Amino acid sequence: MTATHKVGFVSLGCPKALVDSERILTQLRTEGYDIVPSYESADLVVVNTCGFIDSAVAESLDAIGEALNENGKVVVTGCLGVKADEISTKFPQVLAVTGPQKYEEVVGHVHDHLPPPTSHDPLIDLVPPQGIKLTPRHYAYLKISEGCNHKCSFCIIPSMRGKLASREAGDVMAEARRLKDAGVRELLVISQDTSAYGADIKYRTSFDNGRPVKARFQAMCEALGELGIWVRLHYVYPYPHVDDVIPLMAEGKILPYLDIPFQHANPRILKLMKRPAAAESNLERIHAWRQICPEITIRSTFIAGFPGETEAEFEDLLGFLEEAQLDRVGCFAYSPVEGAAANALPDAVPEEVKQERLERFMALQAKISADKLQARVGQREVVLIDEVIDDVATARSYSDAPEIDGVVHVPVDEFDISAGDFIEVDIERADAHDLYGRIPD
Repeated sequence: MTATHKVGFVSLGCPKALVDSERILTQLRTEGYDIVPSYESADLVVVNTCGFIDSAVAESLDAIGEALNENGKVVVTGCLGVKADEISTKFPQVLAVTGPQKYEEVVGHVHDHLPPPTSHDPLIDLVPPQGIKLTPRHYAYLKISEGCNHKCSFCIIPSMRGKLASREAGDVMAEARRLKDAGVRELLVISQDTSAYGADIKYRTSFDNGRPVKARFQAMCEALGELGIWVRLHYVYPYPHVDDVIPLMAEGKILPYLDIPFQHANPRILKLMKRPAAAESNLERIHAWRQICPEITIRSTFIAGFPGETEAEFEDLLGFLEEAQLDRVGCFAYSPVEGAAANALPDAVPEEVKQERLERFMALQAKISADKLQARVGQREVVLIDEVIDDVATARSYSDAPEIDGVVHVPVDEFDISAGDFIEVDIERADAHDLYGRIPD
């Protein structure tokens, strides 16, 4: 194959964007392009951008500029691509700009500037059945839908990725089985709104290996739970029907882990945010979930300093945090995002107040998280090995999603342990973020 068939790729943003990158790369590789790891060896570079918050926009613009400086032939895609005019004005040298999920358009622009190889033989240049994955071999993201029907006032994702568009349940399950057959031990289920899965297609029935399966949140969890591998749920809005999957966690069918973006606890602020399920009594439901599945891990994200947030309303948030005792939490000081409706709200919180509230929030959560981890000392847990370096394994328990949660450190000197292995570990100590254990005698 000649050098004219080499493509470089830069992938930025969230796991949903990572899946988009995997689809584009799989198609390019299927057509015979080489995917190369450096600007110097590439004849063209694709940059998959993020545009969710200002820092992500800045990172994406920097990446485009760097690719142009280092290579010169650049196609831009992803969420920031919805601002094509702005990108083209700032970087007139860019070959083409497309928005998110425009896989065919990206590949078409690559064709325009780097024609497909004529010597490619698809019977020889094989692509694995599961496609090209950008995650380690033992875990993978499984995207079940695109877009979102909500209009949260701080968010511009629907304007970038469109309304909810669910995949057929049979297609999702077919991909899940291919991934399992390829050695994946953990599936991380993602979308913009995972618990709304199937609503747009009226929970349509399709077929998985000849068996009917509905495009419905609970049905999908039940079907994935039969695969015999870890299944972890992300971006789950707290609709009432989420309660129905907690028994599956208690039964060991799917991991007892929920990633739920609560964002706030004060009713007035939630209303200003235009959050779905704002009227739900989330504390009561969290307590009920723990009654059914005591080991459940709950991760969430919050915003401090939302426009109009008073000190009393922020104290409501701290009170919620204290009572909810969430396991994993992220918090962001509110930052205006271009195009977000919240920018027009009155009574912006001063920057120094936002930062002070963020620090108070994280200080409280740090103590809660540390106490939660300390309570696990003395327990025996199953962990999934991510890597082994110098006879020490970095692993994750059911409580730990890759890259956003903590890890479990395990010495493995005399043991034959590799990435992707499940092993039992006795937890011996904990710090503010991670656990430390040993393999039982």
